Amino acid sequence: MSFAPYPPSRYDGANGEVDVRLRRADEPPEVTYASGVTVDYLATGATTGGDFGLYRWTFGPGQSGPGPHFHRTITESFYVLSGAVSLYDGTGWTEAGPGDFLHVPPGGVHGFKNVLGEPASMLLMFTPGAPREDYFETLAAVSKGLELSDEERSAFYLRHDNHWVD
Repeated sequence: MSFAPYPPSRYDGANGEVDVRLRRADEPPEVTYASGVTVDYLATGATTGGDFGLYRWTFGPGQSGPGPHFHRTITESFYVLSGAVSLYDGTGWTEAGPGDFLHVPPGGVHGFKNVLGEPASMLLMFTPGAPREDYFETLAAVSKGLELSDEERSAFYLRHDNHWVD
């Protein structure tokens, strides 16, 4: 059996470093939408040196989530922690539960929704670690009344590599 080689070394020190961060489960979320959706920044692209971004997405009590879209520059992966989440896999919507995982390569059409309106949460991981924080924060502001013109909305989605599919 052959294995792919490890990537090149990125650390050449002799004894390792004290350079870790623990995020406690009881820390408040960084973003809260008007719908009650919350986003916890577990690891951002800035904190991982651009390797990945990892976020906990907790749905609010209502139905919510983005429809079909794709990204040109990043992968997106979903791991359902609790509840039921509807995931779009490019051909249709399917219900996913705790432990289910969906990986979306660049260009892969996907979406996610909480169609039952019941409690649900999942992990979202982006690779490489794109700066998704402004995306989440701006959409939360829009959910609370911030208005964007059609031109501003188009530029916002383009800046954040979000391409909607009809």
